[in-house]
Amino acid sequence: MLLLEKIKRPRMLRSSYDITVFQTPKYGQEKGYQEVYRITIEANNHEEALYETFRIFNVPDLMPDDYNGRYIATRDIIFIDEGRRGHFYYRLQPNGWKRVNRILIH
Repeated sequence: MLLLEKIKRPRMLRSSYDITVFQTPKYGQEKGYQEVYRITIEANNHEEALYETFRIFNVPDLMPDDYNGRYIATRDIIFIDEGRRGHFYYRLQPNGWKRVNRILIH
């Protein structure tokens, strides 16, 4: 489906999203999120940006060399910064990405 979207929508209409990955020091914690990595991704919408981010950080060959976090897993948070158009937080749940209002960072 994503491939079809890329074909339908010209590349010049795609947006660049500023993505920040937040993880807790230990897997499964509810508090204490820390910024792990920041990257810019080109995508048509948030759903595609989340898919690409998950793919990059869960496929060892695609991971950036300077990435020090673990694989993206349940309860990890992705922050999408669109500047004046808003800030959006998405948390990975067992049934997919869910938008959340804020995160607890220590």
